[in-house]
Amino acid sequence: MVFGIARQRRLDLVTSTWDTSVSTETTPQPNSDDSGDVARGPQFCRPTPAESGVLWTLWLTYGAFYFCRTNLSAAVPGMNSPVSERGLGLSGEETGWILASLKIAYGLGQLLNGQLSERISPRVLLAVGMFCSAGLNVLFGLSEGFFFLVFVWATNGFCQSLGWTPCVRVMANWVPVPRRGHAVGLIGTGYQITQGLTYLIAGQAAEHFGWRGALYVPAILLTLTGVFMLVFLRDAPPEDQGTSPGDPVVVAPVSRPRMPLAESLYWTLYNPSLWLLGLALGLLNACRYGFTDWGVKHLVDTQKIGVGKATLQFFVIAIGATAGSYLAGWATDRFFGSRRAPVVCLLMVLLGVLSPVYGFLAGHSEIGTMVVLVVIGFCIFGPQVLLVGTAPSDLAHRGTSAAAAGFVNFLGYMGAATGDVVTGHYSSAAQGGWRSVICIWAGWAFLGAFITGFLWNTSAQKAREVVMPSFAPKLASLVALGIACIAIHRGQQPAELQWATYFGLVALAATFGNRWFAVLGIIVSGAGVVTVFVGYLRKSGITWDQTAAMVAFGLTIVAALMVLIAPKGHPCESLSSPPDGADA
Repeated sequence: MVFGIARQRRLDLVTSTWDTSVSTETTPQPNSDDSGDVARGPQFCRPTPAESGVLWTLWLTYGAFYFCRTNLSAAVPGMNSPVSERGLGLSGEETGWILASLKIAYGLGQLLNGQLSERISPRVLLAVGMFCSAGLNVLFGLSEGFFFLVFVWATNGFCQSLGWTPCVRVMANWVPVPRRGHAVGLIGTGYQITQGLTYLIAGQAAEHFGWRGALYVPAILLTLTGVFMLVFLRDAPPEDQGTSPGDPVVVAPVSRPRMPLAESLYWTLYNPSLWLLGLALGLLNACRYGFTDWGVKHLVDTQKIGVGKATLQFFVIAIGATAGSYLAGWATDRFFGSRRAPVVCLLMVLLGVLSPVYGFLAGHSEIGTMVVLVVIGFCIFGPQVLLVGTAPSDLAHRGTSAAAAGFVNFLGYMGAATGDVVTGHYSSAAQGGWRSVICIWAGWAFLGAFITGFLWNTSAQKAREVVMPSFAPKLASLVALGIACIAIHRGQQPAELQWATYFGLVALAATFGNRWFAVLGIIVSGAGVVTVFVGYLRKSGITWDQTAAMVAFGLTIVAALMVLIAPKGHPCESLSSPPDGADA
């Protein structure tokens, strides 16, 4: 009883520090006449022909984005070839940075485009994304300079981020709530199938027209799909569309409280479960894009075959990916009481075991390679589907599901970007070659499984009762900036940056007395990112010291931001949960 009273006082202390005013958003609620129909589930209201047409158009539209996103894997062998062989002569590490630039821009674009899709017509956003991505692929094929290639592919990543959220908005406009789960699952299979087709199409184009053909041919396909989308897709049903027993249920909007931004950030960033999910997804994505971005190059180098034949073997990974995406969620509900972590953990352990098996079979058996790639696709995309959407929504504090999914996805793409750079670096013979890379992929999978294991028995209720202690981000910011300080010292960065970093360490130490000193830490870290990036442009090579410094500065910014958003009276060393009024 005493604990319950003390706990409630801590909750009151936290929630009282934010503005109690709330904005409203509309939530569909069934009309009284149709409430029984909704309760009877999706079988009662069968999809109309118009709704089915929209869903299949979305299936093709979002899947087509992968034509100009996955295709670069077929171009990588040619890009690494010497200039005398009509290649670009890029090193593995430079290629890794080009691939990583798309993930970084995509992750940042997701943070922005979720808001744009609420204010701009989805058809317009989709058209801009598709046509610009196709144009940028053509421009990439015509370009040669390393830094310009990074810029072009990063811009392509931002355009690619215009695909998902507009599709979800159109789907929500056309499909009633009882059928939306099925609709999202249907749309999700589109990009798995298109990914496999992209390996075949881009690989054959590179085989017959050179590596640049892997950019040009998919660009044509994406452009044609964009025209198809503009002709057949509509943002929403006509307002005067009549209703019949088979039509979607008419809904009436009601108001519900929307959590203020600062409060939403707090409950998201201070949720330890989301950090664990984000780290696990980052490691999984590093392994995922190791296979999907570099797998064709690995087969070309290992089996001494052409790109066309390598992609004929590699495209089967999409078969396992499609099955894993569908069955993983079913398994969590069927065998683990809707707990996602056990399935994620087990599949990532299997992925770690199969990675060296793939490395062995790739040099001995083409059939064996294809079989293990199917299973690897299952083990990658089964957990990936759970980690990007279902698990964050389950473990998020009430009213923060969308913010939680965005945060976890952002960490996932940062992990993917880091993985591309690491894979590119170690793929060279001087750094150990593909044998080392395969071992690194396996290590990432095992580490991701280990992290997910901490959530094995975590239920939604348990996750919502835990909040990170206030000293954790303060300590983390000091550690991260300390690592940056060591990295810039080893990398012989300008003395001014080193002194600024020392000043930042002092400021962050002062946050234990006054949190507003974190602003100085953010300023110093932001300046550090810019300074190190300029160092990239001035030097012909990219060093690990520079990479480590940029990552450490970025983590410092996140940790310092967490210090700033913590409310006065944060329940340090205690358990907490959001106010009941913020229920999702």
